[in-house]
Order: sequence, then C-alpha cells, then structure tokens
Amino acid sequence: MSPYLAGLRAKVGSDLLLLPSVCGCVFDGSGRLLVARHGDVGLWAAPGGALDPDERPEEAVVRELREELGVEVEVRGVIGVYSGPEFHAVYPNGHRCQYMIAVYGCALASGVPEPDGDEITDYRWVTEEELAGLTMTPWSPRVLPEVFAWWRGQTR
Repeated sequence: MSPYLAGLRAKVGSDLLLLPSVCGCVFDGSGRLLVARHGDVGLWAAPGGALDPDERPEEAVVRELREELGVEVEVRGVIGVYSGPEFHAVYPNGHRCQYMIAVYGCALASGVPEPDGDEITDYRWVTEEELAGLTMTPWSPRVLPEVFAWWRGQTR
C-alpha cells in the first residue's frame, strides 16, 4: 500500500474508496498475455495497480510492472478505461475499494518476469483459451477479451 493510500485509510478506515488505477497487458511474440497471481487475494489478473499522486497513468504502468515483476515495458496504447460493479474488491483486511482501470497494451522491453513475492506470487504467459482455467479477478472476463481483440488488431 502506498503512503498516500495508507494516509487515506487512516482517515476513512475500511470504507469504500474509488481508486484510479492502471493495468499493463503485456504480450509475448506468440501472442500470449502475461498474467500474475496477486498474493493478497490469490486471484489471477493482468498486472497493475493504483496511481500515486501526480503520476501519469503511463508512468504508473511502467512503475507497477517494474515493482511487481521486475520487467521494463513499452506502452503501446490505451485499450480502454473500465469500472463498474465487477471492479469492486473487498480485501482480507476488510478494506473496500472500486477501481477505475485504464488498461494499456504493452510490449516487454527488457527483463524476465520475477514475482516480487509480496504483491505478486506467480506469473504465466497464457493464450485467450487458457484464461478459463485460471481463477481470475471478477473484472478479468469483462476486460481480457477486449485486450486480446486489441492485440490481434495490432498484429495485422
């Protein structure tokens, strides 16, 4: 949790917070998507996180993937901006939030994914068909088909 978010939580406790966030959808040369298992809830999703104050969304995507998986990415474009009931989360500590996620298509610039062991405990490269075999965040089925459609449009 960032110092900014910790400060908010100190004031509002576990009450619902609306949080601007980003997600980096990184594809390999075979068109597989990088997904990560989030340690706090044990669910799979494309990696990302909340913005810090004064941070540009594109900078947040790069920072989040560097912090969580130790890779450098190149942002290729905005896929979409999403929110709604499936973006509501309740964490094991009782904190409630709803994310508004700016989803970016990215390419791996350097590095090999290595989970930080805290926020991220595992990673995989998956095809669209393999997503059904993962226990994913509630928002993933809403967003990831559009992510794969965006990728197919990039590779034509």
